[in-house]
Amino acid sequence: MTTATPLDSAERIHADHAPVKHLGHWTEATDFDVRARRATVVLDLRSPQISWDEPVTVNLELATAVLTLLLPDAVTVDSWDLAFTGRGRVKDAQPGTGRSRLRLVGAVTDGEIRLRRGGTAQLTAMCSRAYLDDLRRAHRNGALPTVDDPTRKGNH
Repeated sequence: MTTATPLDSAERIHADHAPVKHLGHWTEATDFDVRARRATVVLDLRSPQISWDEPVTVNLELATAVLTLLLPDAVTVDSWDLAFTGRGRVKDAQPGTGRSRLRLVGAVTDGEIRLRRGGTAQLTAMCSRAYLDDLRRAHRNGALPTVDDPTRKGNH
Protein backbone atom coordinates (compact mmCIF):
# COMPACT_ATOMS: atom_id res chain seq x y z
CA MET A 1 0.00 0.00 0.00
CA THR A 2 1.21 3.49 -0.85
CA THR A 3 1.12 5.91 2.04
CA ALA A 4 0.88 9.63 1.60
CA THR A 5 3.73 11.81 2.79
CA PRO A 6 2.42 14.74 4.87
CA LEU A 7 2.98 18.17 3.36
CA ASP A 8 4.93 20.53 5.64
CA SER A 9 2.85 23.65 4.98
CA ALA A 10 -0.48 21.91 4.54
CA GLU A 11 -3.78 22.59 6.25
CA ARG A 12 -4.22 19.45 8.37
CA ILE A 13 -7.61 17.80 8.82
CA HIS A 14 -7.95 14.76 11.07
CA ALA A 15 -11.18 12.84 11.58
CA ASP A 16 -11.46 9.66 13.62
CA HIS A 17 -14.94 8.15 14.01
CA ALA A 18 -16.55 11.60 13.70
CA PRO A 19 -17.83 14.00 11.05
CA VAL A 20 -15.71 17.04 10.19
CA LYS A 21 -17.01 19.92 8.05
CA HIS A 22 -15.17 23.04 6.94
CA LEU A 23 -17.54 25.29 4.99
CA GLY A 24 -17.46 28.83 3.62
CA HIS A 25 -14.33 30.98 4.09
CA TRP A 26 -12.26 28.75 6.33
CA THR A 27 -8.77 28.77 4.78
CA GLU A 28 -6.46 30.30 2.19
CA ALA A 29 -4.28 27.18 1.94
CA THR A 30 -3.63 25.37 -1.33
CA ASP A 31 -2.22 22.19 0.23
CA PHE A 32 -4.27 19.90 2.44
CA ASP A 33 -3.36 16.83 4.48
CA VAL A 34 -6.52 14.79 5.21
CA ARG A 35 -6.50 11.73 7.44
CA ALA A 36 -9.80 10.06 8.18
CA ARG A 37 -10.76 6.72 9.70
CA ARG A 38 -14.41 5.64 9.80
CA ALA A 39 -15.39 9.26 9.35
CA THR A 40 -17.03 11.74 7.01
CA VAL A 41 -15.14 14.87 5.95
CA VAL A 42 -16.58 17.80 3.95
CA LEU A 43 -14.16 20.46 2.67
CA ASP A 44 -15.37 23.58 0.88
CA LEU A 45 -12.75 24.74 -1.63
CA ARG A 46 -14.98 27.30 -3.40
CA SER A 47 -13.73 30.35 -1.47
CA PRO A 48 -12.24 33.14 -3.61
CA GLN A 49 -9.48 33.34 -0.96
CA ILE A 50 -8.05 30.05 -2.29
CA SER A 51 -5.67 30.68 -5.19
CA TRP A 52 -6.08 28.26 -8.11
CA ASP A 53 -3.09 29.70 -10.05
CA GLU A 54 -1.08 26.59 -9.12
CA PRO A 55 -2.61 23.13 -8.62
CA VAL A 56 -4.27 22.64 -5.24
CA THR A 57 -3.08 19.39 -3.64
CA VAL A 58 -5.05 17.15 -1.29
CA ASN A 59 -2.85 14.52 0.35
CA LEU A 60 -5.13 11.70 1.55
CA GLU A 61 -5.05 8.79 3.94
CA LEU A 62 -8.62 7.48 4.16
CA ALA A 63 -9.69 4.24 5.85
CA THR A 64 -13.40 3.39 5.56
CA ALA A 65 -14.12 7.10 5.18
CA VAL A 66 -15.92 9.46 2.83
CA LEU A 67 -14.40 12.75 1.69
CA THR A 68 -16.69 15.28 -0.01
CA LEU A 69 -15.02 18.19 -1.78
CA LEU A 70 -17.08 21.24 -2.78
CA LEU A 71 -15.37 22.71 -5.84
CA PRO A 72 -15.71 25.65 -8.24
CA ASP A 73 -17.27 24.63 -11.58
CA ALA A 74 -14.16 24.85 -13.75
CA VAL A 75 -11.72 22.79 -11.63
CA THR A 76 -10.23 19.71 -13.31
CA VAL A 77 -9.46 16.84 -10.93
CA ASP A 78 -6.32 14.72 -11.30
CA SER A 79 -6.53 11.47 -9.27
CA TRP A 80 -3.69 9.65 -11.05
CA ASP A 81 -1.52 9.48 -7.88
CA LEU A 82 -4.30 8.03 -5.73
CA ALA A 83 -3.96 4.39 -4.66
CA PHE A 84 -7.07 2.38 -3.75
CA THR A 85 -7.13 -0.74 -1.59
CA GLY A 86 -10.38 -2.66 -1.34
CA ARG A 87 -13.50 -0.91 -2.47
CA GLY A 88 -13.38 2.75 -3.31
CA ARG A 89 -13.65 5.30 -6.06
CA VAL A 90 -13.78 8.93 -7.03
CA LYS A 91 -17.33 10.06 -7.85
CA ASP A 92 -17.40 13.06 -10.16
CA ALA A 93 -20.78 13.66 -11.81
CA GLN A 94 -19.79 16.94 -13.54
CA PRO A 95 -16.10 16.79 -14.57
CA GLY A 96 -14.49 20.22 -14.71
CA THR A 97 -12.92 21.45 -17.94
CA GLY A 98 -11.07 24.56 -16.78
CA ARG A 99 -7.39 25.31 -16.33
CA SER A 100 -7.56 25.12 -12.52
CA ARG A 101 -6.39 21.75 -11.18
CA LEU A 102 -6.98 19.73 -8.04
CA ARG A 103 -4.46 16.94 -7.40
CA LEU A 104 -5.55 14.02 -5.24
CA VAL A 105 -2.63 11.97 -3.93
CA GLY A 106 -2.28 9.31 -1.26
CA ALA A 107 -4.09 6.15 -0.24
CA VAL A 108 -7.74 5.19 0.16
CA THR A 109 -8.77 1.94 1.83
CA ASP A 110 -12.46 1.09 1.45
CA GLY A 111 -13.28 4.77 1.05
CA GLU A 112 -14.89 7.19 -1.34
CA ILE A 113 -14.20 10.67 -2.64
CA ARG A 114 -17.21 12.69 -3.78
CA LEU A 115 -16.70 15.82 -5.89
CA ARG A 116 -19.53 18.33 -5.96
CA ARG A 117 -19.81 21.48 -8.06
CA GLY A 118 -22.40 24.16 -8.75
CA GLY A 119 -25.86 23.64 -7.31
CA THR A 120 -24.98 20.28 -5.80
CA ALA A 121 -22.14 21.88 -3.83
CA GLN A 122 -24.46 24.65 -2.73
CA LEU A 123 -27.11 22.19 -1.51
CA THR A 124 -24.48 20.18 0.35
CA ALA A 125 -23.35 23.33 2.18
CA MET A 126 -26.96 24.34 2.90
CA CYS A 127 -27.69 21.00 4.60
CA SER A 128 -25.40 21.76 7.51
CA ARG A 129 -25.48 23.27 10.96
CA ALA A 130 -22.88 25.83 9.81
CA TYR A 131 -25.34 27.18 7.23
CA LEU A 132 -28.09 27.57 9.83
CA ASP A 133 -25.68 29.45 12.10
CA ASP A 134 -24.59 31.60 9.14
CA LEU A 135 -28.23 32.44 8.33
CA ARG A 136 -28.85 33.55 11.91
CA ARG A 137 -25.69 35.68 11.92
CA ALA A 138 -26.60 37.25 8.58
CA HIS A 139 -30.15 38.02 9.76
CA ARG A 140 -28.87 39.65 12.98
CA ASN A 141 -26.33 41.76 11.08
CA GLY A 142 -28.54 42.60 8.09
CA ALA A 143 -26.14 40.82 5.75
CA LEU A 144 -26.25 37.87 3.36
CA PRO A 145 -25.17 34.32 4.22
CA THR A 146 -21.92 33.11 2.67
CA VAL A 147 -21.67 29.42 3.62
CA ASP A 148 -23.86 28.33 0.69
CA ASP A 149 -21.95 30.54 -1.79
CA PRO A 150 -18.54 31.76 -0.56
CA THR A 151 -18.13 33.98 -3.64
CA ARG A 152 -21.06 36.13 -2.48
CA LYS A 153 -20.23 39.27 -0.54
CA GLY A 154 -21.61 39.08 3.01
CA ASN A 155 -23.04 42.62 3.08
CA HIS A 156 -25.81 44.21 1.03
